[in-house]
Amino acid sequence: MKTVRLTMAQALVRFLENQYVAFDEREERFLEGIFMLPGHGNVVGLGQAVEQEAKALKIYQGKNEQGMVHAAVAFAKQKLRKKIFACTTSVGPGAANMIPAAATATANNIPVLLLPGDVFAVRQPDPVLQQIEQPQDLSISTNDAFKAVCRYWDRVVRPEQLMSAMVSAMRVLTDPADTGAVCVAIPQDVQGEAYDYPESFFTKRIHRIERRPAAGYAVEEAVQLILKKKRPLLICGGGVRYSEAAGAFAAFAESFDIPFGETQAGKSALPFDHALNLGGIGVTGNSAANEIAKKADLVIGVGTRYTDFTTASKWLFQNEHVAFVNINVSEFQAYKLNAVRVVADAREGLNAIAENLKKVGYRSVYTDEIQNAKAVWNNELERLAQTDYNCDGYKPEVEDDNSASAKQFYSDIGSCLTQTAALALVNQTISKDSVVVGSSGSLPGDMQRMWCAAVPETYNMEYGYSCMGYEISGAFGVKLAAGDREVYAMTGDGSYLMLHSELITSLQEGKKINVVLFDNAGFGCINNLQVSQGNEPLATEFRYRTESGKHDGRFMKIDYAGCAESYGAKAYRVTTREELKSALEDAKKQRISTLIDIKVLPKTMTSGYGAWWRVGVAAVSGKDKVKNAYAELQKNIDAAVKY
Repeated sequence: MKTVRLTMAQALVRFLENQYVAFDEREERFLEGIFMLPGHGNVVGLGQAVEQEAKALKIYQGKNEQGMVHAAVAFAKQKLRKKIFACTTSVGPGAANMIPAAATATANNIPVLLLPGDVFAVRQPDPVLQQIEQPQDLSISTNDAFKAVCRYWDRVVRPEQLMSAMVSAMRVLTDPADTGAVCVAIPQDVQGEAYDYPESFFTKRIHRIERRPAAGYAVEEAVQLILKKKRPLLICGGGVRYSEAAGAFAAFAESFDIPFGETQAGKSALPFDHALNLGGIGVTGNSAANEIAKKADLVIGVGTRYTDFTTASKWLFQNEHVAFVNINVSEFQAYKLNAVRVVADAREGLNAIAENLKKVGYRSVYTDEIQNAKAVWNNELERLAQTDYNCDGYKPEVEDDNSASAKQFYSDIGSCLTQTAALALVNQTISKDSVVVGSSGSLPGDMQRMWCAAVPETYNMEYGYSCMGYEISGAFGVKLAAGDREVYAMTGDGSYLMLHSELITSLQEGKKINVVLFDNAGFGCINNLQVSQGNEPLATEFRYRTESGKHDGRFMKIDYAGCAESYGAKAYRVTTREELKSALEDAKKQRISTLIDIKVLPKTMTSGYGAWWRVGVAAVSGKDKVKNAYAELQKNIDAAVKY
């Protein structure tokens, strides 16, 4: 057996250079590159290896460890999990900073390879800089914390262990059923240790992402159940996109006249104006999808995890005879809601069931319900797009005990632009093939309801973990995937403050992104939740502290545009629709990253539309409003599916 003498780190990079995936008739390199935030734990060993061995891999300098992993997650999501980045940091706090983003990847089933530096395997210099010592177990380091948030975890303490570790890592990264974050910790001394690696380890490896076929018995069980049902509803989950099954999904819906709702991950698989597309479903869904869902006697979930936001905490499906068919490549997901399980690739499962249904001429019994529900929602969309604080009869979308905060905001900030009107204008103004990126706050709800995605794969929403800070980092990652298309980070002020450092990376790399910042001076959606359950505002508004000891003073007027300008971005300050329209049009002409600082009134995001969300309301309180909220909670729990 021929061998080549390399350090562990050199062997790692050479191995990564030669990994490919094959899907259908396409074959492409799996690793696009490496995001690197160097420190003493990786710059000497892995850094030297990257310099020596990297040929096709592109190297990007991260500014924040969490941010660069979020960029990698968004890139892989936009590439439909067929291409990924690796991310490397130093030992200790650098590694720990990647943990929230690792959780984001795993919650969303998005592959990302994490290569954190680790403490010395030999232990001679312990405790090294940034090492946590656990007296009861000296083998523990910061990197053990990744175990809870990764699909696969390993630590390479001898250079020859790299081979089995990386083969297992690739197995998980290319598994459509159980992919997510993979962490391979690399002690800083072992990175530089040499070994005679077999040359076969570095030959081109093709990892085939197979389309798992549906078992015949599962198809038969699904068909028999569907034939008994008259008002079925499809749910378009992220698996439809990753399987590239949009055509099969559309054909299935059209063949049997079955309407469908979209999850956050499934949105933009099919255009918003498809005749059977009801739009977003669940807690952040719209009236059309939720109305049909409540009456459906069958739910066919395709590639969905059935999160509480999709099912309204398992409360949404109110038909007493409702049943479920789950088409999912993941056996774990297919088992949910006591469903008939079709464990298969989304396209293969849909086609197999459709073939059998066509033989007996199955059709749903819907007449004009779908069109009527869509018409009602379209009218509501037009209203939301025109909301005006200064018009007669204005009412806030969220009319609660803190709705007077809008008047205070107007006085302090000088803007009365509503969030729904601003969002609608953005949707109308940017090009249809632009990609929008989001994750947290009130915007995901507004966007699942209001955003009209006309072109496939233009909606990159991270809502499996809803991690604040994903938006701008994610936009940079999407830009690396989307090429010449414009990319828009849709973010609130709270999330911007959490993490926006990869805006600098976008400027450094000449990869233009557009940050559309909705500033309502606080954590608006959480304030809504807080107050709706009978509580007073607490730590959810960006207001000055007063002599009362509370944050009930003036709203803070923060110049986010000035912040972006200081980095070198083009920025705009917006308080009116006219200014927003002008800023959006001018931003299209720019060659550098832009930020549009939009001051939007609190309580002007969308709300309601026939769903419920279970939250932990206090069972004991001296306030009547909290007691009422708890009583409402118990009533809805009784109406929800138990498991």
